[in-house]
Amino acid sequence: MLKSLKNHPFAVEAFFESSMVFTFAIPKEEVEPLIPKCLTLDTLQEKWAFIAVAMVQTKDLKPKGFPNFMGNDFFLIGYRVFVRYTNRKGKRLRGLYILKSETDSKKMTFRGNIFTHYNYTTTDININSEKEIIEISSKKSKFNIKVNKLEEVELPINSPFNNWKEARRFAGPLPFTFTYNDKTNEVLIIEGVRTNWNPNPLKVEDYHFGFIKKLELDNCVLANAFVIENVPYQWKKGRIELWK
Repeated sequence: MLKSLKNHPFAVEAFFESSMVFTFAIPKEEVEPLIPKCLTLDTLQEKWAFIAVAMVQTKDLKPKGFPNFMGNDFFLIGYRVFVRYTNRKGKRLRGLYILKSETDSKKMTFRGNIFTHYNYTTTDININSEKEIIEISSKKSKFNIKVNKLEEVELPINSPFNNWKEARRFAGPLPFTFTYNDKTNEVLIIEGVRTNWNPNPLKVEDYHFGFIKKLELDNCVLANAFVIENVPYQWKKGRIELWK
């Protein structure tokens, strides 16, 4: 019973006040060991794989249909790999595989670890915003970013993308998130539903992510950075299928 609760047993809805995403390009050979065997990497030019860091100010997260006062407000940091999965019907789904999840809410850590497999941990979050400059940092998680919400932004140096239109394909979130149980060969598929999704490029003044550094990736470059604001978001009830 407790194990089944982790499989997203009900639909969830929330409001994203802000979602800031930093996507890193890494040669696919370095990323392949990080994902389960049921998934394949979503790549660019058959060369680059991508890991994204999403920093989301979330409001009123709750079971779908519940009143807002029962919602949970928190800051979320998610580290995800862009992947693909071919389901039992042969349809190729594009989505994300979660490497790590952090939040500044102990309540969200507790509830998230009951109803998901994302293994939330609680951390500190410090946010400073002045005009177009935004700084976010965490001592415990050893990360800091500084961005500028300019109207005209160039792609990061060494980005493999040719333009921002191409880069938006790897801005996230994607339609699906996947979890794999290697003991039962079961894949848990969670489908997200979003509206008002309009990513705007960010100029990155400075960044450091302790978790990315800890992965010891030899050829990791910042590929893009986007911000999305004021987005209603939903996750459907999780569904499970047997892989092979």
